[in-house]
Amino acid sequence: MEETWKALFSSLQYSKNFSGPVCFHHAILSPLGYETALFKGLSEKINCDGASAHDLRQNPDDRRTARLSEFGEMIRAAFGFSLNRNHVEKPVSGYNVLFVRREDYLAHPRHGGKVESRLSNEQEVFDSINNWASNHGCKVNLVNGLFAHMPMKEQVQAIQDASVIIGAHGAGLTHIVSALPKTVVLKIISSHYRRPHFALIARWKGLEYHAINLLGSYANPEIVIDKLSNIMRSLGC
Repeated sequence: MEETWKALFSSLQYSKNFSGPVCFHHAILSPLGYETALFKGLSEKINCDGASAHDLRQNPDDRRTARLSEFGEMIRAAFGFSLNRNHVEKPVSGYNVLFVRREDYLAHPRHGGKVESRLSNEQEVFDSINNWASNHGCKVNLVNGLFAHMPMKEQVQAIQDASVIIGAHGAGLTHIVSALPKTVVLKIISSHYRRPHFALIARWKGLEYHAINLLGSYANPEIVIDKLSNIMRSLGC
């Protein structure tokens, strides 16, 4: 995240590097992950829908929020991407389908330190979509979103260029805050990770959201492709 902090705030300094007591004129304290509004959605109904900042400027609506859209604009601007609020359009030819990849990692100690997988057959699903895309009637570009190996600016670029974003539950999907309006999100959900975070982000962004709920962590590629095909048809492809 250091690239993002530096882009947003110009400089970055860790408190552990302070040589002595420090007095701040202004301080913003942010709650940890499971104390945020995104987590509250597990147990509380949050009645709030989102829209693009541009749309709300044109048609004010106190029942919708543009805060998350504006945050996404801040991130895109921080990395040098232009913001054309009057005419939002994907800057690529065809339709980019971004598959946000996730590497297995050693889980939190509460899970016994075992390697956890949110999508056990991720490569199989990716290869199946790649084969489907290469034989599709219109131009579909499958983008391999290996975010763990990409600079932050490239990650944001891939998100804003995507017409459809696919992924399992994980930090990489947080980037949908920077997605352009009319981007479609398709989340593949393991039975062990039924969390509301990305459904709420999509809702507060005003994005179209779809989910495939798995019985375990294995996804049937045919079901994923069928869902993706329906989404592409709705986009005119």
